[in-house]
Amino acid sequence: MKQSDLRAIARHAGTVLVGQWAVMGFSVADTLIAGQYSAQALAVMSLASSIYISVYVGLNGMLQALLPVWAQLRGAGQDAQIGASVRQALYVALLAFLIGFPCLFWPQLWLQWTQVPPELWPQVQSYLSILSVALAPSLLFRLYGTLNQALGHARLVTWLQAAGLAVKVPLSWALTFGAAGLPELGAQGCAWATLGVNVFMLTVGVWWLRQLDVYRPYRLFARLHAPDWPQLKRFLHLGVPAGLSIMVEVTSFTLMALFIARLGAVASASHQIAATLAAVLYMVPLSLGIATSARTGYWLGAQHHQRARHSALTGLRMGFVLSLLCALVLWMCRSPISQMFSSQQNVQALAALWLGWVALYHLSDALQAISAFVLRCYQKTIEPLIIYTVMLWGVGVGVAYRWAYHGLGPLPAQPSVQTFWISSTVALALVSVLLVGLLLRVSRQRTRDTGK
Repeated sequence: MKQSDLRAIARHAGTVLVGQWAVMGFSVADTLIAGQYSAQALAVMSLASSIYISVYVGLNGMLQALLPVWAQLRGAGQDAQIGASVRQALYVALLAFLIGFPCLFWPQLWLQWTQVPPELWPQVQSYLSILSVALAPSLLFRLYGTLNQALGHARLVTWLQAAGLAVKVPLSWALTFGAAGLPELGAQGCAWATLGVNVFMLTVGVWWLRQLDVYRPYRLFARLHAPDWPQLKRFLHLGVPAGLSIMVEVTSFTLMALFIARLGAVASASHQIAATLAAVLYMVPLSLGIATSARTGYWLGAQHHQRARHSALTGLRMGFVLSLLCALVLWMCRSPISQMFSSQQNVQALAALWLGWVALYHLSDALQAISAFVLRCYQKTIEPLIIYTVMLWGVGVGVAYRWAYHGLGPLPAQPSVQTFWISSTVALALVSVLLVGLLLRVSRQRTRDTGK
């Protein structure tokens, strides 16, 4: 019994991880291609992508939070209800698009707030106008991905993400440089390629939903009924706090980068190396969180609460062991890794120091990420949002800024990248302790109440 949970979570997480790294490859490829085209193209893409991610992550989180809903219906054997629930989720996707589209199509407030140079405004606006359209297929594909992860068909998501990367790289190159008879669009070429790949993945995904036998019991393409407001309210009660939690987590990283920027180019460059490695490592607990929540949700739907608690603890143990291994590898290889990312010795030396903090940061990052995903299975989203907001914004960013530039009580001002990594690591450690404690308490209480 224990071994089956371990194998199921490991297999599911491994499949998701490949897909997540493929998705990361989209942005890496665009960065390399835009950088080869021109420095201005890279600046435009970097600015536009930062705004897009800030909008998209919260909306994406709203839809990803529906995973335990469908996992529990699957565990309960209510196949027909899954189809009806997915069709209602289309209204949530529509709401997300209606929120995100104007933020991207009319980004003037974002550009003013971030003090983007006026000469870059037209190109950034053009880039974001394309991504505003690409948002629709992207959100619908997220629904497809969340459904398959809940049903245990993660490979049908990963295959499409890997195929999308294989299409994205040559298409971005061709549209940016005008190869293969296509127009030379510069930075906008990467945006058009993103739109094209999103449509491609969604189209194939919908075709599979209609054609593959594994989906037939769910009657996904039955008649779409009018909005079921009580059900949509439950969706939003779960999805909105989850989306806001992800937004807080991502923006705490963004704000850290903005505050570090005033320390100079070397500080920003060394921090960017550390932040990139932290993002790459985060894909491991993210994949484990998705897999563990799918397994936990399945057992909760089947009314086997002891099995659900065991699945949650199994995911946490796996996350701790893997994060410890990743942290040790990063610690031992921090110098050669920093040399891979920069040819400047001063940047290399600083990045190696910050990567030591990333190793510690990752230990807490893994446990909090898995806990947050699994807590959604227990309908716990408000408490994590409060914890994230207070700790990541208040301690991780607020205290770090105060300490770095004004001093903190008896501590003098320490304007250094290390100040921000220390505060963020401490904040995330506190988040990890609180979320793991909350998960243990909630799962134990549910098991006691049901006696199963």
